[in-house]
Amino acid sequence: MMSAEETQTPEPQSALPSWTRGAPGEVLDENKPLIAKIKSLIKNDKKDAVLATVQGWPPADIMELLVQLPVKSARTLHGWLPVAPAAKVLVEVNPGLRAVLMEESGLTRLAAIVADLEDDVAVELLSDLPDEVVEAVLPHLPRGPALSRRLGYDEHSAGAIMSNRFVAVLEHWQVGTATRQIRREAGEIEKLHEVYVVDGNRRLVGLLKLRDLLLNSKRTIVRQIMRKVPLYVGPDEDRDSLLEQARYYKVQAVPVVDKDRRVIGRITLKEMREAAQESAEEDIKVMGRVSADANPNDSLLKIVKGRLPWLVAGLFGASVAASVVGSFEEDLERAAILASFIPVVMAMAGNAGIQASTVTVQGLADGTLWLGDMGQRLLREFAGSLINGLSVAVLLGILILSAAQFFDIIAPLRLAFAAGLSVATVTTLAATIGATIPLVLNHFKVDPAVATGVFITTSNDIFGVLIYFLIATNLYSGVLEGL
Repeated sequence: MMSAEETQTPEPQSALPSWTRGAPGEVLDENKPLIAKIKSLIKNDKKDAVLATVQGWPPADIMELLVQLPVKSARTLHGWLPVAPAAKVLVEVNPGLRAVLMEESGLTRLAAIVADLEDDVAVELLSDLPDEVVEAVLPHLPRGPALSRRLGYDEHSAGAIMSNRFVAVLEHWQVGTATRQIRREAGEIEKLHEVYVVDGNRRLVGLLKLRDLLLNSKRTIVRQIMRKVPLYVGPDEDRDSLLEQARYYKVQAVPVVDKDRRVIGRITLKEMREAAQESAEEDIKVMGRVSADANPNDSLLKIVKGRLPWLVAGLFGASVAASVVGSFEEDLERAAILASFIPVVMAMAGNAGIQASTVTVQGLADGTLWLGDMGQRLLREFAGSLINGLSVAVLLGILILSAAQFFDIIAPLRLAFAAGLSVATVTTLAATIGATIPLVLNHFKVDPAVATGVFITTSNDIFGVLIYFLIATNLYSGVLEGL
């Protein structure tokens, strides 16, 4: 007869909790034990245990797990996944992180994964990989030549962001024939808003909305009901120009045609939104004096290469400003208090210039800048900055006079007037420059976002200090000579 201990059912081992999906970037408390366990298993090279844990997970859940792991562990886990799941996970991952995951993948595995991806995602992934890696993997891909052509477009062009998934019907077809063609191809297209109509040479001649097919009989000829194409572009069309035209024409998709006007792709609303976001992110980076292709996961060498040139440019501007300060050394010896207001002047000039330039750059980017009203706009900008400058000047003067009640300040009224007038002048000039420079750069086909990063800050440093000392030394330190 078995003892009580022998008849007891063994306690089951505690199972790992399933993944709980949260907001992007959010680490939920219920996921922390699982993340810690996965980290430990990867560290101890327990491949089978890790794969058993994530087996059957949706790709989106695996993606969320990967971004919660250290980069090295995430690469390891993704490298352990079979090709098909690994490819599906890449579809879910932010495009900027795909190359990070695949950085250490071998040529054979990289080729297998790229072959399992849709063309659009494959192009995004390959465009973020080093050129030598892309050149090595393309010959191993059945679609290598087609992908190579897509990769040959400039990264800021329509060809780089277009999708090769579209439906085209011949203009002499009947609606019934066109409908059957759409049914055959629609399954491969995520969202289908319109169908392109081509002639016998495959050249774009019109388009059809789905409602056009539903509201007409099957025997109606497509040519009789097709619509005019409001906008089409070539593959070399600049991305920002494309977005501006798409906003103007209010279109859901833009066909891309070759030099003979044959349709080679389309740019959907989703791709336009992604392009607009990417363009905005690049502008923010440039305005923040960071290389446009900078990434949070950049290597140490890339961080240095991407940021050092901007720092050197800033050093040049600061050095010139310092030489301006040095040229007024004698005035500073007579009135050392003037040095106290240098940071105030430079800060006010910088803020005013950035405010004005940001509004102008945004107006140029989204097409809300009324070009016919440019003169009036600059006049309003000047008047607004003058009023703001005078307001700040009055406030600064009040602070100086108040401080004179507690500290020994020589000729406080004259100092308040000199410092206030300097701040008002510098603020007005900085805002005017900030509103004007982006327009000048845009006229010469230079990205206006660089205005804040280079021209405005440097000009404010130099002209702000120069104007301040010219006014302050003549209105204040000169008076001290007679005291």
